[in-house]
Amino acid sequence: MPPRVKFSREEIVQAALDVAREKGADAMTTRDIAARLGVSTQPIFTYFRSMAEVRAAVHTAAETFYQKYAAEGLAEEIPFLGYGMRHIRFAREEPELYRLLFLSHDVSPVIEAMRHSQSLIRSTLESLYHLTAAEADYYFRDMWLVVHSLSTLIVTGGCTYTDDEIRGILSGFSLGVCRAIRQVPGFVEGTFDRNAEFTRLLKNCEQEVSDGTDH
Repeated sequence: MPPRVKFSREEIVQAALDVAREKGADAMTTRDIAARLGVSTQPIFTYFRSMAEVRAAVHTAAETFYQKYAAEGLAEEIPFLGYGMRHIRFAREEPELYRLLFLSHDVSPVIEAMRHSQSLIRSTLESLYHLTAAEADYYFRDMWLVVHSLSTLIVTGGCTYTDDEIRGILSGFSLGVCRAIRQVPGFVEGTFDRNAEFTRLLKNCEQEVSDGTDH
């Protein structure tokens, strides 16, 4: 009778995820995982044929872990802002998992993660801001790029903004995009006259300054 396996597959994946959170998935070894469990490497290969399979399982577990952050954000009073701030919080609290999910050399998982998040928030944007599906997707794409850029700066040590400052950045950007979608015909389609719109904006600003001076 073969010896009883002490740990389940789920326990091994959890141990591997814990190692990845500390030192990064690329640096993770079977010895690290075994040491976390207090066993030899043999139980690991009871369930996995190679380290590549272990890393694939860790990637899936990291995605599930991230989705908890996303769900918490979408449940907040202002879902788009909640989602963005939770994404950034994930980068602050789990930098190695953020690297694994969103800073991979293979961009396809990153794009897939963005599309999955987009599908989660699309209906919320449609109902909250009365946007069409195309407008909601445009809005989300632009917001994602800003959130992802800030998160990347956090993970790489280049961001000095506080959460309150980041919340202000996201709010201001969001208002700007929403107003452009509402007030500029052809904005989402990219058919609007950029020079004409910026000229009109500058004239409006000058008029507002002039009106304020007159008062």
